[in-house]
Amino acid sequence: MHTRTLGQGLQVSAVGLGAMGMSQSYGPNPGSREDMIGVLRGAVERGVTFIDTAEVYGPYVNEELVGEALAPVRDDVVIATKFGWNIADGKMQGTDSRPEQIRRVADASLQRLRTDVIDLFYQHRVDPDVPIEDVAGTVAELVAAGKVRHFGLSEAGAGTIRRAHAVHPVTAVQSEYSLWTRDPEPEVLPALAELGIGFVPFSPLGKGFLTGTVDASTAFTEGDVRGTIPRFTAENRDANQVLVARVRELAEARGATPGQVALAWLLSQQPWIVPIPGTRRISRVEENAGATVIALSADDVASLSALATTVGVVGDRYNEAGMGMVGL
Repeated sequence: MHTRTLGQGLQVSAVGLGAMGMSQSYGPNPGSREDMIGVLRGAVERGVTFIDTAEVYGPYVNEELVGEALAPVRDDVVIATKFGWNIADGKMQGTDSRPEQIRRVADASLQRLRTDVIDLFYQHRVDPDVPIEDVAGTVAELVAAGKVRHFGLSEAGAGTIRRAHAVHPVTAVQSEYSLWTRDPEPEVLPALAELGIGFVPFSPLGKGFLTGTVDASTAFTEGDVRGTIPRFTAENRDANQVLVARVRELAEARGATPGQVALAWLLSQQPWIVPIPGTRRISRVEENAGATVIALSADDVASLSALATTVGVVGDRYNEAGMGMVGL
């Protein structure tokens, strides 16, 4: 596994692992808790050293899972987690990035993750009621106290990123980015390049769609978040198959899988981009890690980059409420 460097010199594996799906959002887990611990530890054995979680995943249980799994290899991994929600009665009840809340979450996350320091602490969504300067300043205090090493933002707009970075250096910004979600390109990516901030695409495989394993006939189980996303209606999945077909054609020509080509395209965009595909299977961890050795030509990259405009993508990536919380 190759390594890459995010902002502030934070070195991580070129492909990370998003742990959210091990606890929520994609329907019943086909494996046990012990199985998921095995996947997390197996990923580290295969060179994946960048693991992403959050207090709201579960809530709480995903951090506990990651903490237990990675305790024996803690010094070999970079753990990212997130703050920024009001969680009441086991449910997310809107944003909350007040300084006192950030400090509470940090202390609780440290316990669940079984660690003395959080490597990368993201604000999960921008809180319109709390100035980003106050958020950055609070995380700076946690860094000074030795509880946090690096500060990150998730789904923030370029202006917010600049304001936060002026108070305390932002190491990474995490947002959805893939062949069919290109929102960060006009403003966010240029700002990150200017400021020296790394970028961490989540859902880099389009929540499974870009792997070619999801089509209009796929039946989502209860609790699968894709059942609530406009882009994943049966009609839109059918329309978006054209994009996947193009990716599959290139994958076959390169002796790769569609998912590997989708990840290789992301890796080709900038040396400071580190995707974090999620999975619950070690075979997928191995497949995703293999994307780092897929050689795409300049023509391949250009052809893939043009897909979203030439083929088109049908449907929003979140429902209306979700779309209202990004790019702030």
